Amino acid sequence: MTIRQLHDRVRVEVLRRIDRGTLSVSLLARQTGLTQAHLSNYLHGNISMSIDALDKVLGAMRMQVDDLLPQKRSLQLDREAEDTIVVPLVSHSVATSEPYMRASVVERMLSFPGASLAELEPRCPNPRRQWERFVAIQANAEDARGMEPVLLPGAVVLLDRHYTSFKPFREGRPNLYAARIGSQLLIRYAQYQADRVVLRPYRAQAEAHVVEVAVGETASDLLVGRVIRGVNDY
Repeated sequence: MTIRQLHDRVRVEVLRRIDRGTLSVSLLARQTGLTQAHLSNYLHGNISMSIDALDKVLGAMRMQVDDLLPQKRSLQLDREAEDTIVVPLVSHSVATSEPYMRASVVERMLSFPGASLAELEPRCPNPRRQWERFVAIQANAEDARGMEPVLLPGAVVLLDRHYTSFKPFREGRPNLYAARIGSQLLIRYAQYQADRVVLRPYRAQAEAHVVEVAVGETASDLLVGRVIRGVNDY
């Protein structure tokens, strides 16, 4: 990782915490001794910070450089089991908002068949391509309520977080996504219709959700990632 990439990753992490309401520029200024003006210029990409200043920012967030290093787990091939990749299993909230999977947020590592995943074409804005791509989550009761028998409670779901486009992956077949509703994540088929995102279940009896796109967001911002594979008996 280059110094420029380190700056970019620190900037993304600070902005993510500000967006989630767990950090503010004024609080970070108090914690680091840096001025608010200096931090604001940095967050807007107008300036870089010294290594000493970066250390102070990382210390305030209780992070180390290792936490920001590019992770290769998602593309790591298991040579003893050909055509296998290893990805982190994480919570819904982590999959929704964490760009990089630090050791502290990983519940366990899982193996999936399909080295060809590395060849999948990304369909997302450039900033999202800096996120760790493949993560796994477990379907909860709400997911299963609308998706049985495709997904059962506790099913392991593999996500491609670099696919946040509404364009069908396979022509004529709807994409299944992990989508964001407020602070929650839900696994549903998603379509963009009349400036709204419509989340449809597999079961006709289950309720569909219509989500308004907030000011300052795009419809794709509501998509956490495309479901590549669901395993009910992992």
